[in-house]
Amino acid sequence: MAEVRWIAAVLAGALAVLLPPVTASPSPEASVVRTQDGAVRGSVRDGYRVFEGIPYAAPPVGALRWAAPRPAASWPGVRDATRPAPACAQPAGEVPGGSTSEDCLYLNVTAPSDAAPGHPRPVIVWLHGGGFTTGAGSSYDAHRMAVRGDVVVVTFNYRLGALGYLGRAGLAGSGTFGLADQQAALRYVRRGIGAFGGDARNVTLAGESAGSYAVCAQLASPSAAGLFQRAIMESGPCTGGPARPFAPYAVAPTVAEAAGTELAGAVGCARAADVLGCLRRVPVARLLAAQGADAQPEYGTALLPRDPAGAVTSGRVARVPVLIGANHDEGTIWAAGIVAAGTAVTPANWPDVVREFVPDPARAAEVVAAYPVRGTDGGPVFGAVIGDADYACPTLRTGSLLAARRTVWRYEFADPDPPRPTPAPPPFPLGATHTTELPYLFDLGGWPRDMTERQRRLADTMIGYWTRFARTGDPNGGGAPHWARSQVQSLAPERTGPVRPGGVHHCALWATMP
Repeated sequence: MAEVRWIAAVLAGALAVLLPPVTASPSPEASVVRTQDGAVRGSVRDGYRVFEGIPYAAPPVGALRWAAPRPAASWPGVRDATRPAPACAQPAGEVPGGSTSEDCLYLNVTAPSDAAPGHPRPVIVWLHGGGFTTGAGSSYDAHRMAVRGDVVVVTFNYRLGALGYLGRAGLAGSGTFGLADQQAALRYVRRGIGAFGGDARNVTLAGESAGSYAVCAQLASPSAAGLFQRAIMESGPCTGGPARPFAPYAVAPTVAEAAGTELAGAVGCARAADVLGCLRRVPVARLLAAQGADAQPEYGTALLPRDPAGAVTSGRVARVPVLIGANHDEGTIWAAGIVAAGTAVTPANWPDVVREFVPDPARAAEVVAAYPVRGTDGGPVFGAVIGDADYACPTLRTGSLLAARRTVWRYEFADPDPPRPTPAPPPFPLGATHTTELPYLFDLGGWPRDMTERQRRLADTMIGYWTRFARTGDPNGGGAPHWARSQVQSLAPERTGPVRPGGVHHCALWATMP
């Protein structure tokens, strides 16, 4: 579908891997660190060090395709860690030309120049987004966060798409291989981050979109207990489901296994005597061509016994402090894709559009009344419906559920004119749409975004909030505007402070929808 292609282009552009990530040539002052598996030589930059492409697990190839991650092999001598490893297999998008690599379980460490084992820094482990089908740890240049926040930042790849979330009856790890990779990376951090000057006893797990939902899954996973002490969730609430298809969610075994059976049929393995053996011999490119546009983790498994939505509702998740939020205009990016594909939203067709979107069509009139379309361009209104139903209100609900049993800090990113997520102009202004908070924390693809002085100050404020939370569990301090636990903190240039977003996003309406 044309709108799907446009949305994919926008989301990929938001991470700006229009050119390969910036990589430095080996520095004359290259830094060598001895890890538990061998020595690595990283790059020394202005005030920080970067170590890229460090294996945290064995390559999941051959018989290890769709197997739990195994320990990485050690190596002799000094391993070059001055350039990123290949991204995990994925279609073209964020990664130019895509990737067909299964040998992809590598991580990257960014640390202040003076970080050393004797004076360990807090650690932030970042889970990239991308619908569980795209993305790479190397897309997130974390040097501003590391230097300004005085923390060690770890980014990494994990298995994606069918290779990360294949569901199949009787397959150990069914539907959770990507989540298992994340736990393997966290175990590597616990064992070895001290060599880079990180504090293994002070780890914050953070992520955006699918990465945020993965944080929630790890909060609900018994096997992740003790692997991190705090959590940051950006634009990926825990309470998603198939009725809210623009946000990530998990699926039951029957759904995951049905998708796995469909994949086996699509690649010619359905009637093989050994279906799994046949699937393990299928070329990666063929698997990518046959898989769906998004992937979902499977619950009802050993790693993820409960649907994260149910686990959060019942309080059966790890009791760690949480910083959670969403963007003010999350849904405009999807509405823009639909409009760009040729479907104008007008007062005449708006009721029909809503009836297709709302799970209970009988409630469509309530949505039309709450979100009236009066002009010829109703795209932004449709974006508000998508954003409120799938992100803003579920995020507020997730935050409230978590706050019943743990410390929670809630925010809404609300810069009305952030750096545009793609060079191609959208059909209408997107505002603070999905992914637009990321350039305030990272140099995406290695490139800083053009920002006004006010936006640069907001970026510094956000990095301060995020890293102070990672250090102590409280984002306050450093001269930043006070952030009250009892309120949602609006993050906008010159307007950072408490806000009441529930009414703005019509959350009372969406709370009664299935």
